[in-house]
Amino acid sequence: MNNYKQLINKLEENHSMVMLTKLSSKSENKIEKELIDLNKEDLLHIDEEMKNAINKSIDRKLPELFKDNGGKEILIESFFPEARLIVFGGGNISEHLVDLGAKIGFKVTVIDDRLSYANKERFPLATEVICESFENVFEQIKVNKNDYVVIVTRGHKYDKECLRAVLNIKPEYLGMIGSTRRVRGIKEQFIEEGYSAELLDKICSPIGFRIGGITPLEIAISIISQIIAQKRLGTPDMIACANAKKRKNYSDIDIKVLENLAKEDEEKKAIVTVTSTKGSTPRGAGAKMIIWPDGRILGSIGGGCSEGEVILAARDLMEDGEEESFMTLQVDMTGDVAEDEGMVCGGVMNVLIELI
Repeated sequence: MNNYKQLINKLEENHSMVMLTKLSSKSENKIEKELIDLNKEDLLHIDEEMKNAINKSIDRKLPELFKDNGGKEILIESFFPEARLIVFGGGNISEHLVDLGAKIGFKVTVIDDRLSYANKERFPLATEVICESFENVFEQIKVNKNDYVVIVTRGHKYDKECLRAVLNIKPEYLGMIGSTRRVRGIKEQFIEEGYSAELLDKICSPIGFRIGGITPLEIAISIISQIIAQKRLGTPDMIACANAKKRKNYSDIDIKVLENLAKEDEEKKAIVTVTSTKGSTPRGAGAKMIIWPDGRILGSIGGGCSEGEVILAARDLMEDGEEESFMTLQVDMTGDVAEDEGMVCGGVMNVLIELI
């Protein structure tokens, strides 16, 4: 089983993983890969300096280039289970929210205890539609820290039931519908039950950004905007968004590229990985694409002239593949040349091209 097949299997089992790509010296010119399962104790054999670099990649959810004591460069990439949006309640807001979530790349699970609301006809883009009581569904779905949770049930009682079940899990995003007065009452009740004010402050409620939305679609847009802000900027606060910098990188890793790399075939190809960026670039660090000798590609690192330069370099490497198995390249989209070529982003992108 190749490394990428094992990676895909582990991600589907809800494991968080790290892949180490060890680049030998130019004289040896070979690549070794190692997978680390963060759900196990695989970090125990790693020295402290390397462990710190891995933890940095995990925290930032971005690749890190590390140089060990022997001078060998190691690309550290952290991979996490595909982001899942879980929607409790199948009402009118949920109809739009599920569609929006699926279209921006979430695997969406929607739950309602009424068959007329919990069905595939109502939610054709959902990955999973579950008709079950809110009390009993949690054993089935097993909410985890990587999940984005929206509570929009039909009643106060069910909102509290769902909130109580997920609050201590501390999912990546937790939003609950309700008026300011109603939400204040729920928080007061939960504090009496022993929950901390700090934990309750993590709830996005009233849910969504304040954009004046009235219709179910407008409210769904306000909610999905807040979810995107949490995913990309690490804050669900609209004011904080103005000064926040991108910190997440889930969607820059194209799952279709990983699935292709997981295939057991003998076809010659090159993998391109954006290892780091500076300034404004079309794609972030972690973006991947595959290039075949005949010019076919899968995935993208941004398109345009910058991608064209990398494709040419990868095809040249494949032609000379017996001499070299990898190369690094810097694509500069600043200055007069970039402007003449129409590169409008104005940043610098470093990429690793490796043959498989």
